[in-house]
Amino acid sequence: MKNLFLLFALLLINYSAQSEVVKVTTTDGVDLYVKVEGKGTPLLYIHGGPGSGSYWFEKFFGEFMEEHFTVVYLDQRGVGRSGSAKDGNYSMDRMVQDFEEIRQQLGFDSWLTLGHSFGGILQMGYAERFPKAQKGMLMINCTLDITQTCCESWFPKAAEFLEEKYTSCETDSIPVVERMGYFGNKLREKKLFWKMAYEDQANEAVMDSTLYAIPHFNYDFGNAAMNNPEFWNNFKSLTQKMEMPVLFFYGRRDWMIGPEHYKGVNFPQLMLWESEVGHIPFLEAKEDLKNAILAYLEKYDL
Repeated sequence: MKNLFLLFALLLINYSAQSEVVKVTTTDGVDLYVKVEGKGTPLLYIHGGPGSGSYWFEKFFGEFMEEHFTVVYLDQRGVGRSGSAKDGNYSMDRMVQDFEEIRQQLGFDSWLTLGHSFGGILQMGYAERFPKAQKGMLMINCTLDITQTCCESWFPKAAEFLEEKYTSCETDSIPVVERMGYFGNKLREKKLFWKMAYEDQANEAVMDSTLYAIPHFNYDFGNAAMNNPEFWNNFKSLTQKMEMPVLFFYGRRDWMIGPEHYKGVNFPQLMLWESEVGHIPFLEAKEDLKNAILAYLEKYDL
């Protein structure tokens, strides 16, 4: 009887905890890297970058997530271990259609999503087109308006670190995309880019090492995304129409997004969580982020 009980317990554990790399080929023929790991409510990780991939999130924060969720790690099309669109289709419609095709193939009626940084733009695009697919959104250091992020935080702070004068986007004759490239290149040249995102300079190298760990990392989406005007829309205006509960976690020293970017985010069911951190809480504020996620789950009974 004791052996039978142990066998039954092991079967239950194996049923509730998944670990599988799944090959998903989209309806337009792109092979996506998808890994399913953990137990509990299904959750899709929507990485930022654009083009950062899912490996680093799994490595630095996966253990906690997999204790509470069945996590779906996805490298988006044109990113990391996934293939590229032969026709160059990285539109919002196509990106979020990928999410929906993965959900359907995995057999989930609905799921949570966790977005980071640029991932918030994709979460909003997904919510707009498939409003019933996400039963909740966890937005971690997300932008919902890239122009506002650039003009109110990214550019002024980059100029400050570079000791350059910068007035405003309104008086700047250089397009926002080009200005972003200029500041990004200058910060890297002077080894100051870490100040935009991290509390500790050493963590920039820790993060970069995760990219180097993947051979032949695909950068196609990252190279294309910022030239797509769809992604520059202001999605804050849509937040008041979204019915699902949302955790909006933001950093007081996150200059990549802006410490006041939460203003104008008006989800009807909103949990705001302020953290004394930069852009990468998965590395630099793990306990606070864990507490935020657990509080969100408890408040909304997810």
